[in-house]
Amino acid sequence: MKQLKPIAAAVLIAAYLAGPLTILAADKNDQNKSGKAKPYTLKTCPVSDEKLDSMGDPYVFTYEGREIKLCCKDCKKDFDKDPKKFVKKIEAAEKKAKK
Repeated sequence: MKQLKPIAAAVLIAAYLAGPLTILAADKNDQNKSGKAKPYTLKTCPVSDEKLDSMGDPYVFTYEGREIKLCCKDCKKDFDKDPKKFVKKIEAAEKKAKK
């Protein structure tokens, strides 16, 4: 029984220390706090191709240092399934818009 107390204490300490680490990992993609996110310049949602204001105010968030705007919060689920696909789509549309 005496051996269980140190083990239980070690488990509790590890859980206590792991909590903040999970928060830091969750904030990895959210770099909007620094205010240096690359602005989103397109007028359409990269997920649905709808106009951004077609469903009210756009859903705005930051992903890997770039601002992303979606037509609605529901599109975020699809974005999260394959974010790199949509970032590539955004980059291609931005290049096309510059020409």
